[in-house]
Amino acid sequence: MSQRRGSASMNMATVMISLLCLLVLAQSANAATYTVGGPGGWTFNTDTWSNGKKFRAGDVLIFNYDSTTHNVVAVDKSGHSSCKATGGAKVFSSGKDQIRLARGQNYFICSVPGHCQSGMKVSINAV
Repeated sequence: MSQRRGSASMNMATVMISLLCLLVLAQSANAATYTVGGPGGWTFNTDTWSNGKKFRAGDVLIFNYDSTTHNVVAVDKSGHSSCKATGGAKVFSSGKDQIRLARGQNYFICSVPGHCQSGMKVSINAV
């Protein structure tokens, strides 16, 4: 009898794990993917690219750019406003970065001198 009860517990655990996996996959399937800057990619004057778009937490931003002349830095509001990356800022430099949005405000700049000031920055609110 105890073997039978153990088997039922094992089946229930398998069902629960399977349901959890399906929930995670369903949430990922609902995530949208956006290429920052559109067809032109991550370049100058992308600071207004996000206007009119609705973003959700979990959506993925794709930053396409020439990695020899640009980068992407995840910054806070102050870094976005001042065009300065702080010591703890996450720097991306592959030229094909994929970044998942967190809930709330997400800020990104290019930290190459003069680039952020030329509009190579974006602020996105993900609900």
